[in-house]
Amino acid sequence: MKNERTKLMIGTLAASVASLLFGLSFMFVKQSVNNVSAFTLLSWRFLFAFVAMTLCSLLGIFKIQLRGKDLKPLLLIALFQPILYYIVETWGIALTTATESGIVIACIPIVTLILSAIMLKERPTKLQVASILISVAGIFIMVLIQGLSASLNPLGYFFLLITILSAGLYVIYSRKAAAYTSTEKTFVMAASGAVVFTLCAVIEHASAGTLHELIMLPFVNHDFLISLIYLSVACSVIATNLRNYSISIIGATRTASLAVLTTLVSVIAGVVFLNEPFSFAQGIATLLVLAGVYGANHMPKNAVPLESMEALDAMRSRKEHP
Repeated sequence: MKNERTKLMIGTLAASVASLLFGLSFMFVKQSVNNVSAFTLLSWRFLFAFVAMTLCSLLGIFKIQLRGKDLKPLLLIALFQPILYYIVETWGIALTTATESGIVIACIPIVTLILSAIMLKERPTKLQVASILISVAGIFIMVLIQGLSASLNPLGYFFLLITILSAGLYVIYSRKAAAYTSTEKTFVMAASGAVVFTLCAVIEHASAGTLHELIMLPFVNHDFLISLIYLSVACSVIATNLRNYSISIIGATRTASLAVLTTLVSVIAGVVFLNEPFSFAQGIATLLVLAGVYGANHMPKNAVPLESMEALDAMRSRKEHP
């Protein structure tokens, strides 16, 4: 039990650090890439991430052993995250208001909770369900403070729905791919993103006659380069690796509950570094998010860890169906 609690603490710490890194990414995007298209940013981001992971593997910093392994489970993960997620999110945000997209995307933990219960048989406690709902309520408040507006665009809503389903399914299939390390999952995600998004960016710029600008962008725009290094290394390599690791250790539900910290970190970073206002309502929302995260990840002394529950279920199944 002591070892299980240690694993729980390490997995929780990994998910929290991932949320911190992802949360700070919004500040870099706001500061330096306002005039760059989504596919341009994504192509360079995942290309840099792929190159960085390849170099680390060649230098022996970590091992990536994919030779002879079935890549289908990893490609399925990459299909949902980053490929499908970022494509439909980009379209959804473009067709809806910031309020609508913020509220819908805030529902990712709820969708993940439902999918994990159906597809992974991870049984959340009543406290976890209530805590995730409290956290999401806090995120709703943060979004609504920015102003209530609506586009009433059905196609935009459809894309946002696919966005949150993609995010949830990524967590589910990452959890299922237990035969692969978090580094292997992250590497295939980076490689797949580099191929798909670079192809999209090349088509976009070739049709506009600006292919030279795409190729030279990181070399002539230093602000873009700084943001790119953070987004690719800190987010697409380190944070994604940590999130994949946490999914394998503490499960889909707990990881999803900690993911809401991303929005909280982005708000606080905006206040501290960009001098954005912080209201009393945002303070209440912050407390709700923190209370929800604590409740969703609180493990009573007499609780049975997830891995032990799975082993117990397997034993019962063998007894019932010898």
